Amino acid sequence: MNQAARHIGRTLAFVLPVVLVLSGTLAVTRVPWAAPADSQVLTASSDNASTQARIRAPHEVLHDKLLTELQEKNPGVALSHLQEATNGRPSLARHCVEIARSLGRAAVAKYGPRQAQRYARPVCDTSYASGVQSR
Repeated sequence: MNQAARHIGRTLAFVLPVVLVLSGTLAVTRVPWAAPADSQVLTASSDNASTQARIRAPHEVLHDKLLTELQEKNPGVALSHLQEATNGRPSLARHCVEIARSLGRAAVAKYGPRQAQRYARPVCDTSYASGVQSR
């Protein structure tokens, strides 16, 4: 009986780590973020990349986000978020006028001048209103 227990113990000591390693490897290869085997992946040092990635400035990202909000919701929401962004990140304040004017022009394109003017707020020295008027 003692020999049988030793034999089982030795077998488990050898087989168990192999099973755990294999099951862990299989689990990692099946996660959803793993790239499919047929996809082409370019490394950062790839010389034959077709386009160079452009790092966008924070004010450009904010501008695009707010224009999308204006289209999906309304200019009031976008202007509120512009004010919050400039209060939270003072480095964006120098771009506030440009962004607000752009929002004003986009609002006129979507709603017309009268409806767009209804959303005017004193964000960035009334630059939104000047953007509405410039259309």
